[in-house]
Amino acid sequence: MTPPKSASIKEPQILQMPSQKMAVVYMKGDPNMVMPEFLPALYGSVYKLKFELKKKGAEFKVDKLRARWPNAHLVPKDEWLGICGLPIPEDTTSIPQKVSGIEVKIEQWDYGTIAQVLYIGPYSEEMAAVQRLHKFIEESGYEIAGVHEEEYLTGPEAKVQKTIIRYPIKGE
Repeated sequence: MTPPKSASIKEPQILQMPSQKMAVVYMKGDPNMVMPEFLPALYGSVYKLKFELKKKGAEFKVDKLRARWPNAHLVPKDEWLGICGLPIPEDTTSIPQKVSGIEVKIEQWDYGTIAQVLYIGPYSEEMAAVQRLHKFIEESGYEIAGVHEEEYLTGPEAKVQKTIIRYPIKGE
């Protein structure tokens, strides 16, 4: 599968990534349908935390959205499980809830050795980048050791979407 003319795939890389404390929401369904419902809860909670910490003299920058898709490409899109997260300070022990009915949880996302690739193009056409990353992992003597994760460097409204696609990996 080749990327569309409007897309490009940068060189995959293997690197070490530290664990990160995350504020997360769990959702099920087509991302185009469920993310608009769940993301206001996630962002609302994280920004409320940011402002509470600022009042106490602590600063942190709200970083890029990450999403883990444990069963993407295994089931129909309307059955996808999504775990969307935003990094939060390591010493955070509780997170304010902003939207009733949607719980925002705190989790530790472990990384270690990861393989990732920068994909530039529409989300709907990123499969070539995923396949290239899978091949790179195998050819580098590793195997995938966790779920598909994406970090969105731009939003869906951007003229050109930029997404980091990553997997935790382990040596064979």
